[in-house]
Amino acid sequence: MNLQFSWIPMPLTADTGNGIAQFFVNLYSNLSDQFYQCFIYQNRYRYVTDGLKNTLIITFFAVLLGVVLGTIIALVRVGHSNNPKKLRIANSICALYLTLIRGTPVVVQLMIMYYVILSQAKVNDITAAILAFGINSGAYVAEVIRSGIQSVDRGQIEAGRSLGLSQRTTMVKIVFPQALKNVLPAIGNEFIALLKETSVAGYIGIQDLTKSGDIIRSITYLAFTPLLTTAAVYLIVVIGLTAVLARLERRLHRSDNR
Repeated sequence: MNLQFSWIPMPLTADTGNGIAQFFVNLYSNLSDQFYQCFIYQNRYRYVTDGLKNTLIITFFAVLLGVVLGTIIALVRVGHSNNPKKLRIANSICALYLTLIRGTPVVVQLMIMYYVILSQAKVNDITAAILAFGINSGAYVAEVIRSGIQSVDRGQIEAGRSLGLSQRTTMVKIVFPQALKNVLPAIGNEFIALLKETSVAGYIGIQDLTKSGDIIRSITYLAFTPLLTTAAVYLIVVIGLTAVLARLERRLHRSDNR
């Protein structure tokens, strides 16, 4: 019996035990050669490390921008919901922003930001990506935070106000800590999704992690090793983020078990 794998150009002979052993020897040799060609030769591993660095930079600052935007928008919408006579114009602007951002693909927003809005500005591609992904993330974070604030019982707010606290102090010291515990899993998912969404940054020429794997593939004409390595690096980063968020969530809920 002869089999041919598209990513391992060698015959598989399984007629005898020696044939199977030879198959694994050839497999090991082939993968070792691919690994050398993709990452060791001419220090091509640097494509991956540089791409990972750009991916993490874009994700980190986009998350910060998304949280700031999302919090502001959530406060405006909650304030208008509590008193429809206030913040009418601001609420309309926020509603339009949410509709536009959530109704269009992030890759289109990225290209509009880079090729249209910032085309005449002296802004590098990394900054453009941070702005595009941050603005996109802010729309989703806003709804998550708004739902978290509204999940806090109104009696908590009334209790804070009856103790003489200002509305701002009540929000910061009573509402936000409880809302954060409620929305942390959803925000964590948004952060992980944002990390993976940055894989489209290559559309504006950024050498992110995905683009790095594709560059190695185009140089070596080998798809298996660079693309699976790219997927493995994403997986490792996501597992690390998940562990950090789970630990933070446990710490925030520690007071609930007392």
